[in-house]
This record gives sequence, C-alpha cells and structure tokens, in this order.
Amino acid sequence: MMIKTLILSLAATAAAAAQPPSMAPPPPPPPLPVPQNDSGPDTRPHVALVTDAGTIVVRLENKRAPITTANFLRYVDSKRMDGFTFYRTSRSWGPRSKIIQAGNRGDARQNFPPIAHEPTNVTGLTSCKGALAMARLVPGDATTDFFLLLSAIPGFDADPAMSGDNAGFAVFGEMVSGEEVAEAIYAAPVSETAGEGAMKGQMLAPPFKIISARRVPAPADAPKGCAVKAL
Repeated sequence: MMIKTLILSLAATAAAAAQPPSMAPPPPPPPLPVPQNDSGPDTRPHVALVTDAGTIVVRLENKRAPITTANFLRYVDSKRMDGFTFYRTSRSWGPRSKIIQAGNRGDARQNFPPIAHEPTNVTGLTSCKGALAMARLVPGDATTDFFLLLSAIPGFDADPAMSGDNAGFAVFGEMVSGEEVAEAIYAAPVSETAGEGAMKGQMLAPPFKIISARRVPAPADAPKGCAVKAL
C-alpha cells in the first residue's frame, strides 16, 4: 500500500504543471541485449547537478534507455535545467521509500514535449538505491520531473504480471557521487501546509535550486553501480 501510494503521489506531482501540446510520442525501443564486460573507458554520459546543497553526479544509461536519456540531456545541453529545483522529499514515508524529486516548477513553456515510456522490463534497468528515474502520471507523459532513489524500491519496476498500471517508472541512470548531498536534501525542512493529499508535508521549504547541470567526464572512481540488472 505504501509503494502504491508513493507511485500515485509521485505521478500526481509530475503532472502538476500544465504541459504544452505535443505530437504523440514514439513507441519504446525493443529490448536491448546485456552488454559484455568492457575494461575500456566508460563512454556513458555523466552529468554534474550543481545545487545550492552541493553537487550530485549521475551516470546515464544511453544505450539501454536512449529516449529517456536523450530527453534529460536535451534539458542539460540547452541549459533549461538550470533553475529547476529539488522540491520534494518522501521522508514522511520512512526509510523503505526514500526519494527526492526535482523538475521544472516554474514556466511550463520551458518543457519539451513528453516522451515515450521505457519500462524496466524492456531496458534491463532496476529501481535500486541510487537509481535515477522519470516521474510520470501515465506512461508517455514524462517531461522534466525526475527523482533519485535513496533506497531500493522494487515496486517501481515494471511488472507485466500485475493488473492495472504495471509499467513502473523509467529508470535511466544512477547517482555515482554526491550521496551525502542527496541525503541532506532528503533530510531538509519541509512545509507543514504545502502540497495536496499524500504530498502534504513533503514539499521542501525552501527547495534546492539546480544552479547548473553540465556534462562531465566519467569520474575515475565511479562505482560499478546497481541499476543494470544481472540478467
């Protein structure tokens, strides 16, 4: 029940801002094979999110989740992500459902069109601790809002065996440094009145601004991570 409530409220937040009209998104790509181990340099994109709480570096799985990664990088490369905020913490739900959420809480004209949903059962990625995923209301309406998981939340993965909305959230990368910054955002003060329904008491007061979001080289000591499933 907790995870179902979290999914519904995250989805509601993703849809809070009005979205500009757009063409129907393309279908998701076919499943990708599991890549072989490679001792060469890591060519996956890395992005440094410089916030007024510190810097978080994320690694993007551009081969497994190409649509979602391209969307994220479009905001980064156009500098539209500068000024977005981390505005939500799920601290009130306890240690099993830890997330912080960010996105455009200002001018909706900054949003690019929604993107096709890339479910985890197709990409081979998973909602482990540190995962980077898109927030959405229904599959195919994600634009700017994303969240970082500070605990593993298996219920966020797609599960075709479930009834109803079983598409989960689109994981497209993970945090490789700055966990202490993410935890500080998670633990920061919240408004007692802001937010509606299950989101009440989860809106950071004040939010944390993303001062800049830029591509950076892969850190030499970046962890292997857990988002790629061992299939």
